[in-house]
Amino acid sequence: MSRTRPVVGIIGNSHLINDQYSVHAGGTMNSQAVSEVAGALPLLIPADPRYVSVGELLEVCDGILLTGGRPNVHPCEYGEEPTPAHGDFDRGRDAISLPLVRACIERGQPFLGVCRGFQEVNVAMGGTLHPEIRDLPGRMNHRMPPDGTLEEKFALRHPVRFVVGGVFHRLLGAEEVMTNTLHGQGIKSPGKRIVIEGHAPDGTPEAIHVKDAPGFALAVQWHPEWNAANDPVSRPLFTAFGEAVRGWAAGKA
Repeated sequence: MSRTRPVVGIIGNSHLINDQYSVHAGGTMNSQAVSEVAGALPLLIPADPRYVSVGELLEVCDGILLTGGRPNVHPCEYGEEPTPAHGDFDRGRDAISLPLVRACIERGQPFLGVCRGFQEVNVAMGGTLHPEIRDLPGRMNHRMPPDGTLEEKFALRHPVRFVVGGVFHRLLGAEEVMTNTLHGQGIKSPGKRIVIEGHAPDGTPEAIHVKDAPGFALAVQWHPEWNAANDPVSRPLFTAFGEAVRGWAAGKA
């Protein structure tokens, strides 16, 4: 029996439940956005090279969603020493996601980066990160509010302005949109071929694409998976991603 939907691999994060039981997990809203808006089959990836390889993922998946997550990319991946400000790490995810990004770019295989995934795309291409945006002069606190309901934590908090005529301006049909913000780190220097097309009012990079990538290669610093079916910014982003994934799957078939 042939499957009717293309497969989007969703990068999972490592967690300990009750400080004992190790799991790979992904937010339900990621699966919901992939299934209901992108129109693809969501498949959670245990991002650890002990269990999966980049080559296998490229064959099984038609597209990749690089999700957000509490652990950060280890700074050794961009030539810096870790400090307390860099927070926690997930070296298994680093070992899968960074080469997976580069392989997808080379093959033209679609991917969408979100929050940590946005930072992974930059690091994979040789860029660097600030460990804590809110400590920089003139920057706002982009971190998730510590208190409140989930709706309050994912509420729209600041505008993002795009380069006129760029990929995001054309895709979303607006020069400026409102987004949520739930991140501590951000781009310090862009990697090779990384084009920054969107900024928050304080100058923080918020939207990037990979120059001359043969396929869908976009990433955003906010969380478009929240309320993706109804949000006027999230819906066209996941819809376009889904179209790219179906195109890739059709090419394989």
